[in-house]
Amino acid sequence: MPSVLRPALASAAFLSVSGLLLVAAPQTQDASERAMLEKIKVEGLGRSQAMATFTHFVDVVGPRLTATPAYKAAAEWSRDRLTEWGLASARLESWEFGRGWQLEKFTLEMVEPRYMPLMGYPEGWSASMPAEITAAPLLVAGKTAEELAAMKSSLAGAILLTQPAQPFFIRTDRGQPTDANYVPPPPATGRGQGGARGGGRGQSVQQVLREAAPAVVLRTSAGEHGTMFVLGRDQGDNALPSVVVASEHYNMIVRMLQTGIPVKLRVNVKTRYLDDDRNGYNVLAELPGTDPVLKDEVVMIGAHLDSWHSAPGATDNADGSAVVLEAMRILSAAGARPRRTIRVALWGGEEQGLHGSREYVRRHLAGDDNAAARERFSVYFNMDPGSGPIYGWYLQGQGNAAAIMDAWLEPMKALQARRNVPQSIGNTDHLSFTAIGLPGFNPIQSYVDYDVRTHHTNVDSYERVKDEDLRQAAIVMASFAYQAAMRAEKMPRPQVP
Repeated sequence: MPSVLRPALASAAFLSVSGLLLVAAPQTQDASERAMLEKIKVEGLGRSQAMATFTHFVDVVGPRLTATPAYKAAAEWSRDRLTEWGLASARLESWEFGRGWQLEKFTLEMVEPRYMPLMGYPEGWSASMPAEITAAPLLVAGKTAEELAAMKSSLAGAILLTQPAQPFFIRTDRGQPTDANYVPPPPATGRGQGGARGGGRGQSVQQVLREAAPAVVLRTSAGEHGTMFVLGRDQGDNALPSVVVASEHYNMIVRMLQTGIPVKLRVNVKTRYLDDDRNGYNVLAELPGTDPVLKDEVVMIGAHLDSWHSAPGATDNADGSAVVLEAMRILSAAGARPRRTIRVALWGGEEQGLHGSREYVRRHLAGDDNAAARERFSVYFNMDPGSGPIYGWYLQGQGNAAAIMDAWLEPMKALQARRNVPQSIGNTDHLSFTAIGLPGFNPIQSYVDYDVRTHHTNVDSYERVKDEDLRQAAIVMASFAYQAAMRAEKMPRPQVP
């Protein structure tokens, strides 16, 4: 379990580094700004509610798949906490997403040649099976569309294994960019997981399988030790019941079939599509600016609140959501009076393609009609991939922001921060802002066991997150938001190549 940094210990920790933090404060700040930064640290270390917020998301709400009642409950709870903490205009902003989905019952067992519960999890938006089935599975991995079409009658109502045995496993996490010897990786080319799941030949295979109407499709992933990468998408009326099986169990069944050992499985998948509310929701609130000239300019912080469905999404992204909420609570409790408005956003639909942040940018910042709002926008700080403390920030190639953000990070080095790096990171919500030429940044955190174990898996659970890390990250986020809101100028824009 995470170690819990009690308030008394947190206060002691603060006292041990307070002098260092004060000495390291940028000399361009006036005394009132430096005093506020100290208040932020005292509040964040001594009276944190970050772990309580995180625990609510993970234990009380659980998985938060977009367009489900669980996601809506988490969004409404977040809005209410922001109001309770004194933030202004806490609200939900809806946008059209599509139908939701939830799992209601699931069985996966081997019943011959011996009984054994099997580890698996239905994919998101999997269709429901009309009834439980007990039958010998058919291994159809590697067959062409023509071969499958010729055996279509035997596929109907069957349990199908559509992939060969999993030949490799994800065993390496991404590198740590703040390490002195870090070498950026080459551009990603994608990692297949066996079987045909793309365009071309694979598309025709999938079409034949849909037409054959099997009872359920089983596949596997590149996780090991029972770790399953479980995603999914809405395939409409063409959806089949589909289950990801732990690689060790999937490989065992394949080996048994290939050596002629009779196998029977029992499978049942009961799911429900949710059409009553087809909206996604973003949560928004502000700490209003106080400067007569700058108060309409905006600094934003945010994180995505949604998760996948096989786990409560502790590191992806209950911790990030808890951090940005806590940052706003800290600023309000510390009595911050920023010159610019500081706005927080919790995004929905990130896992399906950054939908929430993209819709926000489309409505409020993009295009000719939003030119004035875009001009008033300063910067967006996002919180997503990884877990643990904030070590620094990816600068997205923005050399003109390096000196500013380096100065802001320097006092945080007494709280585990290391350095900012010029590299970029993709695949999360800051890209919605950088796509229209606005500055957007995401922090560098720990990636130990992130890609191998927790990212989009069935084991992204409470135990992966520590209280002291949430406290540190919230202090860094609050401090960066405050300093961006207090600068005489907006943050510099990305440089055009």
